[in-house]
Amino acid sequence: MSDPKVIVVIPARYASTRLPGKPLVPLAGKPMVQHVYERAKRAQTVHRVIVATDDQRIMDAVTAFGGEARMTRSDHRTGTERIAEVAVHEAGDVFVNVQGDEPLIDPVAIDTAVGALLEEPQAQISTVATPIRHAGDIMDPNVVKTVLDFDGNALYFSRAPIPWIRDTQQKLHVKYWKHLGLYVFQREALLEYPTLPQGELEKIEQLEQLRWLENGWKIRVAEVAHDAVSVDVPEDVARVEKLMQK
Repeated sequence: MSDPKVIVVIPARYASTRLPGKPLVPLAGKPMVQHVYERAKRAQTVHRVIVATDDQRIMDAVTAFGGEARMTRSDHRTGTERIAEVAVHEAGDVFVNVQGDEPLIDPVAIDTAVGALLEEPQAQISTVATPIRHAGDIMDPNVVKTVLDFDGNALYFSRAPIPWIRDTQQKLHVKYWKHLGLYVFQREALLEYPTLPQGELEKIEQLEQLRWLENGWKIRVAEVAHDAVSVDVPEDVARVEKLMQK
C-alpha cells in the first residue's frame, strides 16, 4: 500500500462505572481526552485524529479545544465497534484505536504499531506489547498478558499469568509480555469486526481482542518500550498528574 491514509480514532464514552465522565476528567488543566488527542497528533504516521463519542458534553469539549469529533451510537459493546461506525463514513486506509483513558500515550508506540501492520502485506491487525518489569503485574488480572508465535503473531491474550511455569525447580528465564490496548486495522478488517460473533473466551476474559483470534484472524504484535498508564479510578488522577509534572 503506497502512502496509506492513517486515521486515529479515540473512543470516548461518558458512562463509566468506576469513573463517570472519565474523558472530561481534568488533568493538569486540560480534560483527559485533550491530552490523548494532542499526543496522538504527534505520531508521524498519522494524518487525522477523531474522537468518537456518544455524549454531547464530550463533543463540545473536543470542539472547544479545536479537535475533531464524531457522534456515534450509544449501544456499541466495545470501543472497536464504535471506531468501526466512524470508519464507515471516513475515507481512510488504516485506522488506529487509541484508548481514551491513556493521557500519556507515546506517539512512538502508535508509529510502531502502524509500522508493524504496513511492513507485512498480508497483515490485517496489529498491536503492541512491552516486557513486564514488575513481578506483581504477572499475577494482576488488570494487566493483560500475551504469548506469541515464532513470527510475532499473538497466540492468546489473558488476564491470567501466561505462560505458566509448571516446573518451578528448573531455572528458567521467562519473558512475560504486557499487552497495551492500542490496535491498528486495515479498513476492511475493521468494518468486518461488528459482524463477527462473540466467542466464549471473549466473554469469559472480557477482552475484545479475543474475538479476532476466536474467529481465526491473526494479530501482529510489535515490542515497544512504552508502558501504558491508564486512568480507571479517581485515585489514578493524582498519580498521572505527578507523572505529567516529571
